[in-house]
Amino acid sequence: MLEIYLPGTGGMKPLPGRFLTGLWVERDGKALLIDCGEGMQVALAACGRSLARLDIILITHYHADHIAGLPGLLLSAGNAGKTAPVNIYAPAGGRELLKGLMNICGGLPFDVYLHDISGEGFILKNGLEICFMPVRHRIDCLCYSVTEHRKPVFDPEKAKALGIPTEYWKTLHSGGTVCVNGKEYTCSDVTREKRPPLKVTYITDTVYFDGLCGFAAGSDLLVSEGMYGDDEYEEKMREKGHMLFSQSAKIALRSGSKELWLTHYSPALKDPSEYEESVRKIFPGTVISRDGISRIIKGE
Repeated sequence: MLEIYLPGTGGMKPLPGRFLTGLWVERDGKALLIDCGEGMQVALAACGRSLARLDIILITHYHADHIAGLPGLLLSAGNAGKTAPVNIYAPAGGRELLKGLMNICGGLPFDVYLHDISGEGFILKNGLEICFMPVRHRIDCLCYSVTEHRKPVFDPEKAKALGIPTEYWKTLHSGGTVCVNGKEYTCSDVTREKRPPLKVTYITDTVYFDGLCGFAAGSDLLVSEGMYGDDEYEEKMREKGHMLFSQSAKIALRSGSKELWLTHYSPALKDPSEYEESVRKIFPGTVISRDGISRIIKGE
């Protein structure tokens, strides 16, 4: 199960009633945050999220609206009682910039570990597979997906029929092997069919290209930027390295995603909901997101 929160939906600068965009993903009491613009700790508090649970921060790129809130967030996490380490993964080449931001944090009650990442790859952490891929912005920028590969459902009737004592059930469901009356049993002997994974993809600050569709393939939720809803801004967005509502809807459609949350609205876009009807004609599962929108993804 994944708990998803979109604390803000703005791009470039925070506005009254619109915080900067980012994504909070929580599983089993631990959370990761993608991007950390100015005021992120305030936006997360408005969502009711506990910074003591923060475990991982993923940075897409080194523009201020995606990293300038890092010192305040870390200080607020310390004030919330956090003592466990925080791991920050960010595009290679920005380590000194991040260290400079953290210099104003003072004595944090937890360690912070910085990790450089580049190209395409993945991170395995807390039962999640975090994949990343470069996108096409004015500077190096990454998109991310977070996938939970769920264990198959344990079937106690199968275990009973095989005569496996209950004290071995947990070991088997965890992927171990047990021996009963001289015979070995594995997880597949006492579980039902494999459940499909849960996947959330986050894409922002990029022009459209076909590779984004493959990266987002099969997402239960795609969170993707839409600076403007009017297609007349396409050339302007291409020059600045951004996308329109219709382009994110195209990614959702071609990737087979179940739902699309639009985000990273331009400060000049006062009412994104004006474009709801037109963008849903491209992808019916489009949501014109608002600050604080949330979803619990359980799957089948």
